[in-house]
Amino acid sequence: FPAWDGKDLDRLPILIKVKGQCTTDHISPAGTWLRFRGHLDRISDNMFTAAENVFTGATGTAIDQVDGKPKPIPQVARHYKAQGMGWAVIGDENYGEGSSREHAAMSPRFLGCRLVIAKSFARLHLTNLKKQGILPCTFAKSADYDTIQADDRISVHGLAGLAPGAPLAATLQHADGATESLQLHHSMTDEQIRWFKAGAALNLLSASHVALRAPH
Repeated sequence: FPAWDGKDLDRLPILIKVKGQCTTDHISPAGTWLRFRGHLDRISDNMFTAAENVFTGATGTAIDQVDGKPKPIPQVARHYKAQGMGWAVIGDENYGEGSSREHAAMSPRFLGCRLVIAKSFARLHLTNLKKQGILPCTFAKSADYDTIQADDRISVHGLAGLAPGAPLAATLQHADGATESLQLHHSMTDEQIRWFKAGAALNLLSASHVALRAPH
């Protein structure tokens, strides 16, 4: 996955807003899909196909903010990615509960997810998101979850100063031009911030391995 470009997250479209329970099996369903677990591109076509989107009231669908059309969620994510756009996810309480299925973090990252904001996270999934270079945050005010609308864009500021325990400022931009300021919290350690900046924990490990093997 590409390393962080040093810029803030700017006007990300929101792919999906889930309400209530959203397990790793909602994000990356198992069953017949498991035969593709060694093929990240193929298995990513299951992403969020079992999750109900508040914005559409249906399972596995989203509104493409580029062309305004409802489509299967993986298709919308792929369209954003092809346009060079990252995107965000809005979650409810205990987002990502259930098994520690790695594809529930890998597939979103592969298809362009940059940010997940939830009221709270399941511990294992939270760690997996961090490992894949996604920025996971919680609302400082859980009621801010209710203000997010289908055609909003969200920006996160001050990432150059990302530090353990330091809150982040975000701006929600509504389609009518109105804006709202949000405060976000994160739980990343210094090491996990290095994962984010490197693009993924594996990127950082690979770079360390190359450095160790380089001739001196």
